[in-house]
Amino acid sequence: MQRYRLDIEYDGTQFCGWQRQENGLAVQQVIEDALTAIDGEKATIRGAGRTDTGVHATAQVAHVNLVKEWRPDKLRDAVNAHMRPHLVAIRAASLVSEDFDARFSAVRRHYLYRIVNRRAPLTIDAGRAWLVKRPLDAQAMHEAAQQMVGKFDFSTFRDSDCQAESPVRTLERLDVTRVGEEIHIYTSARSFLHRQVRSMVGSIEHVGSGKWRARDLREALESKDRTRCGMVAPAGGLYLIGVDY
Repeated sequence: MQRYRLDIEYDGTQFCGWQRQENGLAVQQVIEDALTAIDGEKATIRGAGRTDTGVHATAQVAHVNLVKEWRPDKLRDAVNAHMRPHLVAIRAASLVSEDFDARFSAVRRHYLYRIVNRRAPLTIDAGRAWLVKRPLDAQAMHEAAQQMVGKFDFSTFRDSDCQAESPVRTLERLDVTRVGEEIHIYTSARSFLHRQVRSMVGSIEHVGSGKWRARDLREALESKDRTRCGMVAPAGGLYLIGVDY
């Protein structure tokens, strides 16, 4: 069998998340069904990150073992043809060694969260960004966010259903910038807790709107108490934009 790396893009709006589930259509299911159809054997893929319902990806990575030998570009095109009309695309396929693991070989994951800060409702970006109508101070958000860069117990920003053994994570980046009427929040770490990014974004938004001060964010982090978390930002604004190996 040959192992292939798949670089994947998808609009998460129509999916119940990355991981195959019984209660809805998952991105993993769409790709596995296409691979099974072209390879003749049941295919199982492993992804670098298990994005939630409604979360998007421009650079998800997965690996799969296939019986047939495929030229990578032919594999990409064949899988894409079988996934229509779903909004999932294999951007690239490549042959990798047997010890490559999309999840466990990853050393860093990168996410972007998009906030549209305006009064008018979303149209094209509906389901692809978080509309916040009240004015936000992006500089205050960025300065407050730097308090969470480093190694901390992120229990405050950990979903109650999170199955990770430890709440301790090392955040390498948490930058907030304004681009016109949008606010972009970039974050990077080796791994994240379940809904950690959306939980942090919701709390950082409170600083931008003036509801919280920077020290309120710090105190929430230090409390290690989930009830001290601000609102959890909507899924539609979150994008997995990169995985490093």
